[in-house]
Amino acid sequence: PAAALNAGARPVAEAAPAEPAAPYRVLARKYRPKTFSELIGQEALVRTLGNAFAQGRVHHAFMLTGVRGVGKTTTARIIARALNCVGPDGQGGPTPDPCGVCAECRAILADRHPDVQELDAASSNSVDDVRELRERLRFRPAQGRFKVIILDEVHMLSSAAFNALLKTLEEPPPDVKFMLATTELRKVPATILSRCQTFHLRRVPQEVLRAHFARICGIEGVDAEEEALAMVARAADGSVRDGLSILDQAIALAGGGRVEAEAVREMLGLADRALAMSLLEALMGGDVARALELSAEAHARGTDPGVMLSELLALTHLLSRLKSIPALRQDASLSEQERTRGAALAERLSIPVLARAWQMLLKGVQEVAQDGVDRRAAAEMVLIRLAHVAELPTPGDLVRRLTEGGTASSGAPAPSGGPGGGLRAVAGGG
Repeated sequence: PAAALNAGARPVAEAAPAEPAAPYRVLARKYRPKTFSELIGQEALVRTLGNAFAQGRVHHAFMLTGVRGVGKTTTARIIARALNCVGPDGQGGPTPDPCGVCAECRAILADRHPDVQELDAASSNSVDDVRELRERLRFRPAQGRFKVIILDEVHMLSSAAFNALLKTLEEPPPDVKFMLATTELRKVPATILSRCQTFHLRRVPQEVLRAHFARICGIEGVDAEEEALAMVARAADGSVRDGLSILDQAIALAGGGRVEAEAVREMLGLADRALAMSLLEALMGGDVARALELSAEAHARGTDPGVMLSELLALTHLLSRLKSIPALRQDASLSEQERTRGAALAERLSIPVLARAWQMLLKGVQEVAQDGVDRRAAAEMVLIRLAHVAELPTPGDLVRRLTEGGTASSGAPAPSGGPGGGLRAVAGGG
């Protein structure tokens, strides 16, 4: 009976093999804008292109310029989709809002559309490459409405290649559009620029970047400190792609936990903003011993001497702006520390003193970067000079003393030589 039961039993289904996990996509690719509305920080570009499509006045050649990572190639791909989109019903025409679901949009998004060709001018920069391209343009589009040629880093083309491109760029076939992208607009010949509509993509403001990164962290389910996101936005320097790459690294460093400011600071190798502020206060007060102690602390944290001086340069610039424009103390893009300690230090210093510190730090950064120089020793010598000079009057202060007293020895008090004397000397200087 048991055998009979077993014979009639259904065979147990074998467990299906687990599907391989999809490869990880970096944030910069996962959150690449797919429509004009998703481009951040480029309102003028979006408005102009939207109106051009709405009025049917789309130029045959666009020159997109800006720093790396602001969306030049992404914009070119969005334009390619907008030109070729046929809508969900297959009856649509060029539109500023591509549907993203039609066969044309999906093929362009997957980088497999036969009529959208993306070429790297850095590697295909010879006149033969341009001649080959011109030959391909003689044929009508194989699938889409337009052939779209995206030339990235177009400034890398040779002079002969530019000359070979001129006539085609001026009078292309009616079903061909050119998208040229470059980070070095000054290297593109004027004859090329005169045949294109040029769009300057702006650096994305820090506050916009920080909000964008916070939104992405929310979508990804990542908990991140506001100060950490502010550091990432500051390090991105206006580049969305750079910022997303840094954020990707910070999330990996957190290991599934919270992205904290201290970890991001260590990851970026940046001098602690508070430590840099304390160092600048010591320097402006003429306290050499305290300045060298703080420098040693930064060195122990692994901060590069050049980065430390660059951080001091950035703070000097910030203090000069706070001194010149007091309303900046309410700027939300500044940290609480910059708005409080920075504003207090800016009150005690004059513009001539800050300008002198800027010039010395600028020269110091160059000294530290020289080959064969002990970087830490060079940085400490810069700090010693700064602390010493902080106790000396500015040229404007000397002129005023000479004008008021007649001679330098007419009773004008000498600047104090003790720690902090620099602040007392410069409080009324310049």
